[in-house]
Amino acid sequence: MQATSYTYDPRTRSGQVLLDDGTPVPFDASAFDRGGLRLLRPGQRVRIETEGTGDALRITLVTLQTL
Repeated sequence: MQATSYTYDPRTRSGQVLLDDGTPVPFDASAFDRGGLRLLRPGQRVRIETEGTGDALRITLVTLQTL
């Protein structure tokens, strides 16, 4: 799934992405670390993997979207 980076805190390695419908979804340090990233800027397109649905939706991986 694709999304757009919305917020990122380098101290905690956590933040939020915006899904294409505008829904913000938080991610934690473990999802960030699994993607192998060192930095994430607001507005970057990312690829995410999730589990669960609705209010239980959880991001398990965040990485840059490459074409």
